[in-house]
Amino acid sequence: MMMFKYDCVKKYMMKSANRGRPIFSPIRDNLVELLFFVGKGYGYELYKKYVQIFHNTTMRSIYYHLNKGVELGVFKIDKVENIKGDYSWGEGVRRVVFTLGDNAKPKGDSRILKRLKAAEKIRP
Repeated sequence: MMMFKYDCVKKYMMKSANRGRPIFSPIRDNLVELLFFVGKGYGYELYKKYVQIFHNTTMRSIYYHLNKGVELGVFKIDKVENIKGDYSWGEGVRRVVFTLGDNAKPKGDSRILKRLKAAEKIRP
């Protein structure tokens, strides 16, 4: 065990024993709030609404936080749809629909609901 000269250093070193990335994420928390008001949605749809309501972020980051949220129990997969079509990348799309999970703790912020309604009015 390491020897510490001062007790305050020892307390600080023992407190920061948890290593690695923190589980907390502002993007994931914003997605929880968004899904609280929307109900359910798939990745690209949630990305479009997220960018209109919150700050700009990448689509890859949204998909990462949705999948990480499924691992943590914050989100759950409602259904997986396979949609046929003629797309540039192939003949079909796999659409994963997400809802809130058991570990989600939405705050129900009314400002987000106001922004969501304003964004819906702008889009035809």
